[in-house]
Amino acid sequence: MNTLLAPQLRDMKPADVDAVLSIEQSVHAHPWTRGNFSDALASGYVCKIYETTPAMLGFVVLMPALDEMHLLDISIAAEHQRQGLGRRLLDEAMQLARGTGMRRMLLEVRPSNLAAIALYRAAGFSEIGRRRGYYPAAAAGREDAIVMECVL
Repeated sequence: MNTLLAPQLRDMKPADVDAVLSIEQSVHAHPWTRGNFSDALASGYVCKIYETTPAMLGFVVLMPALDEMHLLDISIAAEHQRQGLGRRLLDEAMQLARGTGMRRMLLEVRPSNLAAIALYRAAGFSEIGRRRGYYPAAAAGREDAIVMECVL
């Protein structure tokens, strides 16, 4: 990563889907599909690319609903992980939500994703529930989701 240029958020475009999908597939065992990203864009969700010229570092997909912002997907490319970029991207997503009048942010996370849970807790999220059998899982068939919330 070029340390002279601070990462910036920009709107995701349909032309970005291939690069986004490549990041998604490289960091998730059960990645979103091209259709998931295309549908998010078509539905008017908040889809942002996190980049520094010339590298796409990651992305975030947010769904607004009334006064809540639902974090649907957030990823940092594998080669850029462990540099604090995930936390910076999450912070920017939360600031974006605040700036549009949202009062809280919600998300689901796999109980097995300990790094993500630690990231979310450090950002002020707390567990508010579980969704049984929410995620596909190779070994057990299905995995629960921890539902987390952060008051903005």
